[in-house]
Amino acid sequence: MGLEYKLRFNVPKNYDPASLFKKLPSPIHRPSMTEIYNYKIEEDGFYFIDHLVDEAISAKAFKQFVNEALSLSEQVQLLEP
Repeated sequence: MGLEYKLRFNVPKNYDPASLFKKLPSPIHRPSMTEIYNYKIEEDGFYFIDHLVDEAISAKAFKQFVNEALSLSEQVQLLEP
């Protein structure tokens, strides 16, 4: 279980997420080796899931996705799928 979010926007066809990946905190909680968050880049936006393991890390990662979406599009919708 966790919290799921969809950041819906028009992802450019030539989008390269390399710079986003460099900004993201590790999604693994150590030493338990539990996944903190996960994501998927889709053609209509970003899908993000917070596994409720580490609120601070999930929030930091989610903020990076929001900032990235806003840098790529004038309009971004936040949905709960």
